[in-house]
Amino acid sequence: MFIARVKANIVSTVKHPAYSGQKIFAVHPIHPITKQENGETILAVDFVDAGIGDVVLVSQEGGSARKILDNMKAPVRSFIVAIVEDWEVEDI
Repeated sequence: MFIARVKANIVSTVKHPAYSGQKIFAVHPIHPITKQENGETILAVDFVDAGIGDVVLVSQEGGSARKILDNMKAPVRSFIVAIVEDWEVEDI
């Protein structure tokens, strides 16, 4: 899992049936300590009604996403699981 900022809504006229009725966002990872955006933008299915500009928690566990969609053959890897208000990193 990682923290990311929602950058854009993804719209397509033709898509896999597993994505029917699902919101898909482009999200950009955020470094957990510096809170700066870093890394590459990825696509994630939204399950929490996030919006553009929101900071979210993204899972990249495709098996879990397929279970939520109730479609074990869905080509889904990344999905939004929470909207993040704020976070702290403690020394371990």
